[in-house]
Amino acid sequence: MTKPTEDAPESGAATPVSTDTSDMATAARKSAGKSVWMGTAVGIGSAAIVAALLYANKKRG
Repeated sequence: MTKPTEDAPESGAATPVSTDTSDMATAARKSAGKSVWMGTAVGIGSAAIVAALLYANKKRG
């Protein structure tokens, strides 16, 4: 199969100017920290829901 010319990239397609590893490392650290906080919040919320359900069942029965 041949590739249609419409899907071919332009001859002057832009290439990344710089691939600075320190910028990528900083971005990775920031995103990892956010996911830790998000996971903590989800865990606390889940624990609160479970506690509320257990309390409701205990109160009824």
